[in-house]
Amino acid sequence: MKLLKLIAVLLDYPQDELWAHGDELRQAVDDPALSPARRAALLGFIDDLIATEPMDAQERWLGLFDRGRSMSLLLFEHIHGESRDRGQAMVDLLSTYKKAGFELGAKQLPDYLPVVLEFLATQPVSEVRDWLGHTAHILELLAARAQERQSPYAVLIEALVEIAKGRVDLDLLRRRVATEERDDTPEAMDKVWEEEAIRFGVEAPTEDCNPPTRLPAGVKRIEPTVTP
Repeated sequence: MKLLKLIAVLLDYPQDELWAHGDELRQAVDDPALSPARRAALLGFIDDLIATEPMDAQERWLGLFDRGRSMSLLLFEHIHGESRDRGQAMVDLLSTYKKAGFELGAKQLPDYLPVVLEFLATQPVSEVRDWLGHTAHILELLAARAQERQSPYAVLIEALVEIAKGRVDLDLLRRRVATEERDDTPEAMDKVWEEEAIRFGVEAPTEDCNPPTRLPAGVKRIEPTVTP
């Protein structure tokens, strides 16, 4: 399903070379798996992304997906959190990929949503719907949170919900997430960093006591600009 490959590319951290493939991205939207309205929304997302300066687009991505855990694209973070079950789930998912002949890069995490979508793009439609159906509750929550934050990325996650469930109805979840305490504010992030700096787990802090990043391999963190 080429549509999943497209959404995987668009959901991933926007590397500079993405801007050279605007026409290819637009052509990939033509997929009967989505309604005309949903296809139009995807085209609008692509047009907006290509019209945005790469550094601005990268800062926007980081602001949504890398500040706090509530919008993490690591699926098992929403299912297992920091429990030991997460490690075994990773092993099992890697085994599934290997059996299907799907190879990951050395530093790619198997539960990173764009990686999962790239894998599913190689699978039969029935398998795709089964996988997305099992993660629909996470996708709906991410979509509702993205909507609440008025992020254009909501369009991409809504498209996945539509593929998984055939419809998108997030009104109840929107009301729920509207009452959540945001975890992407400077105060919330400072609190998380303080807690993680003294945690000795799978990923220990670096020598300067900064917590390990959750960004996918190859992504460069862009520090926010401080105005004097």
